Amino acid sequence: MTEEFRQEITAQARRAAEELLAEAKLRAGDVFVVGCSSSEIVGGHIGQDSSLEAAQALYAGLAPVLAEQGIWLAAQCCEHLNRALIVEREAMRAFGWEEVCVVPRPHAGGSWATTCWKQFRDPVAVEEIRAHAGLDIGGTLIGMHLRRVAVPVRLPSVSRIGNAILLAARTRPKLIGGERAKYTEED
Repeated sequence: MTEEFRQEITAQARRAAEELLAEAKLRAGDVFVVGCSSSEIVGGHIGQDSSLEAAQALYAGLAPVLAEQGIWLAAQCCEHLNRALIVEREAMRAFGWEEVCVVPRPHAGGSWATTCWKQFRDPVAVEEIRAHAGLDIGGTLIGMHLRRVAVPVRLPSVSRIGNAILLAARTRPKLIGGERAKYTEED
């Protein structure tokens, strides 16, 4: 991977995180899930060309933006670990998630989850979460880890990270109560 391509991945990831955070209006303590095919980022086929370099470049773009706002990062593992997630132990405890026993590797969990495992202060794996927003990089299917009402978000300036298609989503509370219900204070 060239240094120029690495910097491009980092810059795209930073912009994607900033744009989704602006749209999703997350607060400190919320959870941001990222599923990533590093294979797709480098132009390969999902699950075939895992790249630690691409995952590290992605992390360099995303993690500082999220940390600055106090948002928890959850890294989705690949299908070989049943899409488990790597999170900080502190987040696991705060949300009451259940720890599972596994350590990701590039070809069993994916380069993205492996990178996060190595970068987090006190990483643990959990089986499921309900994140407030997220990025799906390369068709990794993060929907199972979002809160119930997921809303697709079209980011203004980023539709790919490297060669991978980028999909973004935020969530919102369910609207309940029928036609007479009010959903904001202004109504």
